[in-house]
Amino acid sequence: MHTILGHHHISMLTKDAKINNHFYQKVLGLRRVKKTVNQDDPSMYHLFYGDLTGSAGTELSFFEMPIVGNTIRGTNAITQIGLLVPSYESLIYWKERFETLEVTHGEITTYAGRDALHFEDSEGLRMVLLNNNGEAVPKKWSAWEDSIIEQQHRILGMGAVEITVRHLDRLGKTLTEMFGYTEVARSDQEAIYQSVAGQSFGEIVIKQLDGPREKPGRGSIHHLAIRVKNEDELRNWETVVKERGFHTSGIVNRFYFQSLYFRESNGILFEIATDGPGFTVDSSIEALGKELDLPPFLEERRAEIEANLIPLD
Repeated sequence: MHTILGHHHISMLTKDAKINNHFYQKVLGLRRVKKTVNQDDPSMYHLFYGDLTGSAGTELSFFEMPIVGNTIRGTNAITQIGLLVPSYESLIYWKERFETLEVTHGEITTYAGRDALHFEDSEGLRMVLLNNNGEAVPKKWSAWEDSIIEQQHRILGMGAVEITVRHLDRLGKTLTEMFGYTEVARSDQEAIYQSVAGQSFGEIVIKQLDGPREKPGRGSIHHLAIRVKNEDELRNWETVVKERGFHTSGIVNRFYFQSLYFRESNGILFEIATDGPGFTVDSSIEALGKELDLPPFLEERRAEIEANLIPLD
């Protein structure tokens, strides 16, 4: 049986890669695991942050678009990213850290049934730290020991991802009937779905909201990628998605993984991505994220591409 193994990565827009680079490394303590470019438009950076190797389920990815404006919030958009931390004490640690570093944040509260601390990055991207409470995480996740964050409070990986749409049940049926997610909670305007029973690392929170569609800008979320084991499984999902009536991109070779893209009926962009080969396909673990890595089909344009990018470090 083919199953969705959880989140793979999530991709956002940033106006300034330097500011972004500082926040995710020096404030959140994540590792920059890949410095590359948008394969469809190599004039812009594509940065990935995560654990030691950028394991599937830990990856936060950003496209730099210097001309992008502000996000005008609305519906039919991915609206918040959950990040798992080890304990309630970790939330206290992060609240104090955010206060010291003047990061926009709220009080410790609850979200999706977990202790939670909402905060925003320097461009208004909405995130929430969630208490993992000692629960299991995917075996492939590997801690980066050089993080500036104390070991007992480091971010583990992605938790519940929030999607706000006009039609909750349409997206809910896509998740349950097509991908095999389970609905685990529901209120009048909100429902929670899990791809792996009882686990937050594959959780999606759907909120129903009428009104104008969100206008993307800096700090907005472009798409959510969900995780499959290999290309054979991806080809199976390509068939399933097409049979459901959705138009797909066809399988795209992203070098670090294979991908398939489609929009569900509210217009939310999903990517289905394979575990491998991963970011070490063109880099040692020690060297991850330090130099500009390019997929082979862009290597002959390296001089041109590097000339158009502002150095980050």
